Amino acid sequence: MFQSHHPDVEIPNLSIFDYLFGSLKPEELDRIALINPATGAETTYGTLRDQIEAVAGALAAQGVGPGSVVGLLSPNIPEFATVFHGALRAGATVTTLNALYTPAEIEKQLLDAKATWLFTVSPLLPQAQAGAEAAGIPTDRLVVLDGAEGHPNLRDLLTAGEPAPDLTIDPQTTVAVLPYSSGTTGIPKGVMLTHRNLVANVEQSRHVMDLNGDDRVLAVLPFFHIYGMTVLLNIALFTRASLVTMPKFDLVQFLENIQRFECTYVFVAPPIMVALAKHPIVDKYDISSVRTLFSGAAPLDGATAERAAARLGTKVLQGYGMSELSPVSHLIPAERTDIPRSSIGLSIPNVVCKLVDTETGEELTEYGEDGLTKPGELWVKGPNVMVGYLGKPEATAESITEDGFLRTGDIAVRSKDDWYAIVDRAKELIKYKGYQVAPAELEALLLTHPEIADAAVIGVTVEDGEEVPKAFVVRAEGSALAESDVMEFVTERVAPYKKVRRVEFIDTVPKSSAGKILRKDLRERERSLAG
Repeated sequence: MFQSHHPDVEIPNLSIFDYLFGSLKPEELDRIALINPATGAETTYGTLRDQIEAVAGALAAQGVGPGSVVGLLSPNIPEFATVFHGALRAGATVTTLNALYTPAEIEKQLLDAKATWLFTVSPLLPQAQAGAEAAGIPTDRLVVLDGAEGHPNLRDLLTAGEPAPDLTIDPQTTVAVLPYSSGTTGIPKGVMLTHRNLVANVEQSRHVMDLNGDDRVLAVLPFFHIYGMTVLLNIALFTRASLVTMPKFDLVQFLENIQRFECTYVFVAPPIMVALAKHPIVDKYDISSVRTLFSGAAPLDGATAERAAARLGTKVLQGYGMSELSPVSHLIPAERTDIPRSSIGLSIPNVVCKLVDTETGEELTEYGEDGLTKPGELWVKGPNVMVGYLGKPEATAESITEDGFLRTGDIAVRSKDDWYAIVDRAKELIKYKGYQVAPAELEALLLTHPEIADAAVIGVTVEDGEEVPKAFVVRAEGSALAESDVMEFVTERVAPYKKVRRVEFIDTVPKSSAGKILRKDLRERERSLAG
């Protein structure tokens, strides 16, 4: 086992509301918590806390409390924070839904989570209404935050005049949120995270991150995803930073917001980092206010990180986590300039890790001549590990060992200097002639080509039954790159068994809202073409 390089921290035994807002000092009440770029409206910490209490009171008066589950289907807007924390303050569990979901996907999650309320916004009302109706949620419990005829709205809740309830819950056992795992390698499952899980992960992470109350954080990564929920929303609120919300990613709007609001700390997924490193339009904006770019949600290759850092003159850091870890387990501390940017950094406080050989089940603890362990599946234990998958005890038992380690499914190595690097997903490794080929490694290499804007790699089965790497490539604007050019580029830079043996040019690489490559979509594409 590998203990964290950092000393343990004490985890307060509090609800997430009491942890974030119970410590508000009088001088912090007028600090700006949230900024809406569309209107310029600013919400102070004092106002936000009062709004949360008002929503909690209105919901409690209508029977929402411990044991209730409410759905939240919304893009990043300031009101998300009010409703999300208002429902938690009332004692309810919040299940956040992907804002891109279809009615059928909304219905499925609402039914699985046993949600009895749904909060949404008017642009998403058609699919929200269809999904809610199919899930048995009545019209008077479908709240449209910005208003729609026949539905309650946020103003109704804020002006109900009901006091927030006296709430006594056990933070260790009360499920606060039910995000659903991305489904990139399987069927989405409800991840049960308690108040303690959320509090622990903020407390663990804030001691390592360099975020502070003077920062302006651009919040473009979705709050409905656990990365946005914990790292952007909750950590920023705890540190009393200001959040500039963006409902969706648009590169021009993204750059304009950084310039206009002088954002200092920007959380991104790798696709945004690629754009910052390569897109010519970036040079048209003054984004010199940014002091830190922090990447997560999917592997970031070192070359892209260094290129972005050099181009923007800023720090680029990377972290690692998953929904089941609330989500952070590793990150690069800002002061550790010796750690490769392609790594996920050090394990955070209170976290213990194992690396386990996927073939033998043996724990890997020895270092090679290169100062690294052999690759093994990363197992993580700590107060941020979920309590389980909703209604799926078998899946929970497969994921969490009897002694509390979460099997991440990711293959990692550890260095003598305590940092870790992800090699790839265990389930996505390509087996070519007995060798293991990591798609992420080839993707990182392809992104170094000046004429490749984006890329994804999967294993495909060829005529002789062998699995070979296939690259899906998005050409840079104006490029006439040929398949043979791509294959030659890779062949010159990797061992023979890692060569890309199939290439297909596509317009966009399919990705989840959190920035993960949806390789299952590419595999389905392959099957449909083969059929």
